[in-house]
Amino acid sequence: MAKIKLLKAKEIPDSKGKLTVEVLCELESGAEGVASVPSGTSVGIHEAVELGASQAVANVDGEIAASLAGREFDQKSLDEALINLDGTASKSRLGANAALAVSYAFARACAKELSLELFEYIGKIAGNEHFVPPVPALNIIEGGMHSDSGLELQEFWMVPVGISGFRAKVSSAGKVIAALRELILIKGFSISYGAEGGFAPKLGSNEEAVVMIEEAIKNAGYSLEQIKIGIDAAASSFYKNGLYEIGKNKFNRDELLKWYEELATKHPLAYIEDGFAQDDWDGFTAMMKSLGEKMLIIGDDLLCTNIKRIDKAAQTRAVNSVLIKPNQIGTLSETIGAVNAAKKASMTPFVSHRAGETFDTFISDLAVGLECDFIKAGSLRQKEKARKYERLVEIENLLQ
Repeated sequence: MAKIKLLKAKEIPDSKGKLTVEVLCELESGAEGVASVPSGTSVGIHEAVELGASQAVANVDGEIAASLAGREFDQKSLDEALINLDGTASKSRLGANAALAVSYAFARACAKELSLELFEYIGKIAGNEHFVPPVPALNIIEGGMHSDSGLELQEFWMVPVGISGFRAKVSSAGKVIAALRELILIKGFSISYGAEGGFAPKLGSNEEAVVMIEEAIKNAGYSLEQIKIGIDAAASSFYKNGLYEIGKNKFNRDELLKWYEELATKHPLAYIEDGFAQDDWDGFTAMMKSLGEKMLIIGDDLLCTNIKRIDKAAQTRAVNSVLIKPNQIGTLSETIGAVNAAKKASMTPFVSHRAGETFDTFISDLAVGLECDFIKAGSLRQKEKARKYERLVEIENLLQ
């Protein structure tokens, strides 16, 4: 147990220039933890509620600090106190961003008090001890709501699953990104970037983006076995009036699945996130039946790191992988619960950042401490995103 002496919040800018929340937690022992939280661009309707930064800061400095300061907690009881204090299922009264920043800052302070690395502290409270850096999925071409490239699919990833060592994985990403930049220029496109630091060329089709990544991987000296390709369709963004609009096509559920099947037949796709709209459970279950043996079918907007929705996905066989975004649920303990629910159902946990990031590296330690298989934290170009990968290199060095 640790007694909270002080909670103090302030506003800071995220990678999009939007204001977000940073919290300092000081314990009676003198140990301090500072944490900041991100915000999303493509936001699921089932996510916990993010309040405006100024209101969230006021809530931390006011009601939350007044309730928690001077009291002793462990992580679970601290997070339960935050949940009970808010009193809503969606954290809409005090804000999920306020709650998560406090939860994170307390965790950091406790780790320091115990002389533990943050991933060790997270592992300890989750009952884990086998720590390995996850495989990174790097967003290198962007479309959808993250850019004005004209592509419907939101993210195109390179995933260096066949390369040993985290540092080597990041190095491969740097080489592929350089090769992709050269390829974009050779093909006559201008260099522009999306919200997460990936390239945003105005290509003619989504498939052209996949082809270009394949070519860049090969030009960088790697095989398509060493580096796989994944997509985040974020299909809710192009779902209109019951149909999925891609290019000039308006697909129903079955037609969109066929489109994915053809794309996966022609190209080495290994991951599809949010291939259908956020409440199209039948679309996800159909995709699982068709493609689930060949690749990870990942639920993000469908699940929103929510244990009840993860349990429903397990019962309906809707996905075989769960995207984990802590700010979708609002506390560290609930995030741990979501990862445990995914693992219990034999679904792969896939930790993720948000489009509007800070320099906080909590999710890097989270992925290691919770023994998660994958992490996506954007491109290497944005410093806020690159810092997550740098922290994982540091962790790899600590574990050697």
